[in-house]
Amino acid sequence: MDNTEVSPFRIASTVKALSSALRGEPENEADVTHSDSGERVANEPEKLWFKESSAKNLRNRDFLSPNTVLTTLYADGQVPSVVLSRVLSLHGSGVLPVAGGEVMADGLRVRVDRPAAFKKVLCGMSTYLRPGAQRQGHVLLNCPSLHPRFTLPSPDTFTLGQLRTILIADHLGALLRRQGYFVSFCPVLPEESDIIIFLQMLGIDWPTVPGSWTNEERQEKIKKALENSPFRETESERGNRTSKREEIEGDGRCKTEEVKINLKRVVQETELHGYDPSLGTCTVQKDSISHLAHLDRATAELPVSKATVIHVTSCQDEFRQQQTAMLWRASGAMATQRFVVCGPVKTPGAQLSSAQYLQLRRAQMKEASEMKYGDQVEGQTWDDIIRVMTSATVRFELLSTAHTSPVTLDVQREGGVSTKGPRGGVFVMYNCARLHTLFNSYEKGVEQGLYPEIPDGSELDFSALKEEGEWLLLFNYLIPFSELLDQSGQVLELEGGGARVNPKTEQVCRFLVSLSKDFSSYYNRVHVLGEPLPHLFNQMFCRLLLLRTLRELYHTALDSLNLPPIPQL
Repeated sequence: MDNTEVSPFRIASTVKALSSALRGEPENEADVTHSDSGERVANEPEKLWFKESSAKNLRNRDFLSPNTVLTTLYADGQVPSVVLSRVLSLHGSGVLPVAGGEVMADGLRVRVDRPAAFKKVLCGMSTYLRPGAQRQGHVLLNCPSLHPRFTLPSPDTFTLGQLRTILIADHLGALLRRQGYFVSFCPVLPEESDIIIFLQMLGIDWPTVPGSWTNEERQEKIKKALENSPFRETESERGNRTSKREEIEGDGRCKTEEVKINLKRVVQETELHGYDPSLGTCTVQKDSISHLAHLDRATAELPVSKATVIHVTSCQDEFRQQQTAMLWRASGAMATQRFVVCGPVKTPGAQLSSAQYLQLRRAQMKEASEMKYGDQVEGQTWDDIIRVMTSATVRFELLSTAHTSPVTLDVQREGGVSTKGPRGGVFVMYNCARLHTLFNSYEKGVEQGLYPEIPDGSELDFSALKEEGEWLLLFNYLIPFSELLDQSGQVLELEGGGARVNPKTEQVCRFLVSLSKDFSSYYNRVHVLGEPLPHLFNQMFCRLLLLRTLRELYHTALDSLNLPPIPQL
């Protein structure tokens, strides 16, 4: 079978092929590599093409090689006819078909064969809803904020910054599972504990153990390993050393034996990069041993060669967690350890715990729903809807900002939340529900004999999709979604990086908000279910097929946020 027919379209593949055609190079000379942050780096040629995304520019072009590029490549910016011919006859695996192009004042414009693109994408959408490559390996996501420090965490003491780390870990885990990784979480928590019930309210399925469970044997194992560690500091090595960061646990309560580990030497001798240069010697504490015992249990059956432990921690606790990571290494652990370090959550004018924040958002969501839908907001169905909508509000508020940046929340009671308007999670869920309503209406029309069933896509003429919003939805969202899913897995595959990783966990939320704005604009402008007249059916079916695949995209993206779709709102 011809590979150019079965490979799904990719924006990256198309840009790569366009660059090769413009330069007159074989395609493999334009390969792309990525830096530790996921950004494109130096062995890719300078960017020769730009993918358009705005509705205004998409009216006359899909890709543009700007005049500044052309004048660099060719004398006076005149594109040779042989080069133009090569661009216009572009083809290859994953490359979008070209319908035409011309050199204009702004540069070399290229237009995609849109009917052909619609047909291939909408008739094979499953390949656009999953990552382009399946990976192998084991990832353990460790959340320091859930480890007991003298007592088990409680929703009433859990800070919003700590809640943010849990939501990021939960979302990252879902993304990595889609990549093909085996993902587990640490620590395990007592079943039916307050913190587990709180996480379940947010749709987080965290691993649990019976309330009577203990990990004492592993704690003793870790304690002995540190006592016998080659990195343990001897009395003669101590001398007059002083350190402001000597203790790994706060005020030094709950001390075990006076075991001090030289963490700086651990970093140096194991040739690790990206750790705080002020890591010195620390005294091992009881709760740090408990933390390491949980890690030891979670990785006991994982193959070391394929296991990566990612500590998802707040910026305030990064130093402490680096100490813990190096203590674990000093105890003999060999797993690769990386860090996702999250910025703080700020609430000007108020100080709320995670429990209070969730309670506030739920009350605001219920009030907003009652204002819009009145007395029908009652019963178990609406309780479930409000719970999911509250979870969506919380997740989008804490995940839509790049994880390294601070988040500022308006937690004033009068601020409220809206059931409409481009305000994050509620807006996304509302537009997903609109798609359910549309297809419910269509299915009722089929039952009543108004409309036939949607035929196979191969029988449709997609040149009927001429409204600018239709191409915008396909070109900006349906085609690129698979490449967005790929990015989290690519970050873990990079070699030689520092201790931190940048999984770009904000991208799915931002993608969904942007998609919802463009879909809402289209849906408000276009009447999808037309009159039941045979000569109008082709266009209606093309639109329904487009929106059906869009609904599947919504479901896939929301699933990575552990948010079920809402059938009504």
